[in-house]
Amino acid sequence: MAAMAPQFSVEFFPPRTEAGRGKLDRVHEELTTLGVDSFSVTYGAGGSTKESTKSIVLDYNAAGSEVAPHLSSTGQDIDVAGDLLNDYRDAGIRRLVVLRGDTPPGQQRASKGFYARDLVEFVRRHSGDHFHIKVACYPDLHPETPNHALEIKYFRQKIDAGANSAITQYFYNADSYFRFVDSCREAGIDVPIVPGIMPITNFDKLSAFSDKCGAKIPDWLASRLAGFGDDEAGLRRYGDEVVSELCGRLLEGGAPGLHFYSLNQAGPVRRIWENLGLSGSR
Repeated sequence: MAAMAPQFSVEFFPPRTEAGRGKLDRVHEELTTLGVDSFSVTYGAGGSTKESTKSIVLDYNAAGSEVAPHLSSTGQDIDVAGDLLNDYRDAGIRRLVVLRGDTPPGQQRASKGFYARDLVEFVRRHSGDHFHIKVACYPDLHPETPNHALEIKYFRQKIDAGANSAITQYFYNADSYFRFVDSCREAGIDVPIVPGIMPITNFDKLSAFSDKCGAKIPDWLASRLAGFGDDEAGLRRYGDEVVSELCGRLLEGGAPGLHFYSLNQAGPVRRIWENLGLSGSR
């Protein structure tokens, strides 16, 4: 049986202004022309952007794109979640990204909360096998998980609850991904695990976000990026080179595709795409 061709997806977040939405529409059009297979749209802390998420998902789906809305368990009202699932199903949406999600600013996370696995179970009870459910996993550990054994355990719970595939948090060490996949296979987790890819465009912002989400920037890379100082163009060129090499190694090693955290920008994704020689091949 021939192996499936790698699948490439891009993540968007809902803009908060009309101008931002207009820009995102142009980004979506450019990446569609490029040959991206599918898109996903984030949900915001506690579902704070759920209406914007729904609007973007339905609009881009109507335009012919395959779109996976994010759905988060934190702060989630089950009745609202059920209504969303009904609307997505009626519109022909077939994929979801189900996450625990961030705690809204100013709120404490409950010690016994509603986790991603619980939301996966709810989706399955509500909609059966209609949706292909993607969940998150963390080669470099979730910031609240103390060790890799627990990371694998929590990931396995989401798969056992009914998830079909996973997207990783971003990373910059390919070996971390391959070791994580090997550990998952040893634990009986056999679903596709797609690497999450974060282009490098601003070192300060990347460092701050990585500290928050638990993604590791290797010391050699952090040192080199810091050395660019105010040379934004030089940092961008070097970042494109590093991330393109990472993507190439992942694909050569058998990764089932790539998921780009685009930050609603087409340029970084397009440059990496071209470096990988994907233009004209899709």
